[in-house]
This record gives sequence, structure tokens and C-alpha cells, in this order.
Amino acid sequence: MAGKKVRTSGVSTLSRAVYERELLRLQIQLVDLQDWVQAEGIRLVVVFEGRDAAGKGGTIKRVAEHLNPRIARIVALSKPTERERTQWYFQRYVEQLPAAGEIVLFDRSWYNRAGVEHVMGFCTKEEHQRFLHQCPIFERMLIEDGILLRKYWFSVSDAVQEERFRKRMTDPTRRWKLSPMDLESYTRWEAYSRAKDEMLVHTDIAEAPWYVVESDDKRRARINMIAHLLASVPYQVTPRPATELPRRPAATGYERPPRDLQTYVPDHSAGLGG
Repeated sequence: MAGKKVRTSGVSTLSRAVYERELLRLQIQLVDLQDWVQAEGIRLVVVFEGRDAAGKGGTIKRVAEHLNPRIARIVALSKPTERERTQWYFQRYVEQLPAAGEIVLFDRSWYNRAGVEHVMGFCTKEEHQRFLHQCPIFERMLIEDGILLRKYWFSVSDAVQEERFRKRMTDPTRRWKLSPMDLESYTRWEAYSRAKDEMLVHTDIAEAPWYVVESDDKRRARINMIAHLLASVPYQVTPRPATELPRRPAATGYERPPRDLQTYVPDHSAGLGG
């Protein structure tokens, strides 16, 4: 792969206090990055890939948490329609690319064909090989046109993936994350490993290298990925004009309508105590 490879597995879990402090600092810088993207008309694409339960979704959530959704957009496409299946494979992803002053975060991307589609038999061998040939060409076209492209692969061990799957089975707020496809992928660990290795051989190009994020520790993975993204983009802090809260004009006698004329949400919190 392009660049230096650094493994961080085996390290201790990052404490919550350290994690939250550093995350906030980085999120403030992400807002600066967003302002620069908008001011300079930059088009930024960030691809998040990896196995199921590798921590992509949680990281994307932290990246976008304090950004303007009109500028930073998360794209997580569902399976293609019958019409889309007859299009050029990259076509529906092209429609999601950013315009000037926008950031697009791909929660899975065109690399579906190199992973789940290939392993699960949703594409033919010929379609898979065509993808591996065309993908570097496609990405070089994006970069040649001025798009900033960053690609992150979230790497999780089989033991940690199993642990996260088991937690999803019992956590009512996470059950939706465990689909039949996820369970099937769990039984095909080696097939996904081989598919990932082949994908990297063909698509880890100098113009758009893959960056591997060790994600057995979710907190470290989020911090490391965001810090790397910020360091890899040559953004500058965009000066903001000084603002002052304007003075409200003098009251002219407005009176609020009686409360009993409107329907209020019941005070559920009143019965919680504290």
C-alpha cells in the first residue's frame, strides 16, 4: 500500500475523558475545515469502508456532528434499483458527488462491488474484474477534475467483530444494525479478507491511497481518523466577520395568547424526578 503502514493494535483503551476532550478539539477544527471548503469552493469526498461492525458509522456520526448538513452530507445508498442495475456501475455514485463548497461522506461507496457484491455473488466475475480495472481510472478522473478524495478502511479483528455482533443482538437500540446480510458476512470472514486484499492491490493508487484505521478501539479509531483527515487537507482558518447581537426594538404591546388555546406536549419529564 502507499505510504507508511503503522499498526496500533494491542494498545489500551483510550479513557473517556481524554477521548471526549480531544474529540471536541478535532471537531472544532472540522468546522474550520468546513468553512474553508465553503469559502474556497472546494469539493471534498471522504470514503468510509470496512467490515460490518468496524466502526464506520460511529466515526461518520462524530465527523458530521457539528457540521452544517447543507454543506457536509452523508451518503448511504441502498441496494440499486432495477433501472440502476442497467446503468454504468459508477453512475449512481457520480450523482452524489459534491458541488463546489460541499463535503460528501460516503458510508460505503462504489467499493461495494469489491466487497459485499463480490463475496455474496451479487455481481459476476466479469463485473468484479471490470470494477477493479475501472475504479483507479474513475478516481483519477475525479482527482484530475479537482475533487479532494480521501479513502479510509476500518480494520477490525474477528474477535472484536464477534463481540460487537453479540452486543447488537441484545441491545434494543442497536438491533437494526444487525441484518441478515451482516450475519451472512460473519460466516465469510476469509472470503471478505481475500476480497479486501485484492481490492487494495488494484485501487491503492498514489493519487488516492487507502488509509487503514485500526478500529478494535472505537475511540482511538475515531480520533486517529479525524486527526489524519485534518492533517491531510491543506485547509486554512477562514476569518469570520465580527458579529454583535442586534438590539431589539421597544415593545409595542404584544401579548402571548392564553396557553389553553394551544396544544402542548405533555410534561413527561415531570415524573422522572431529579
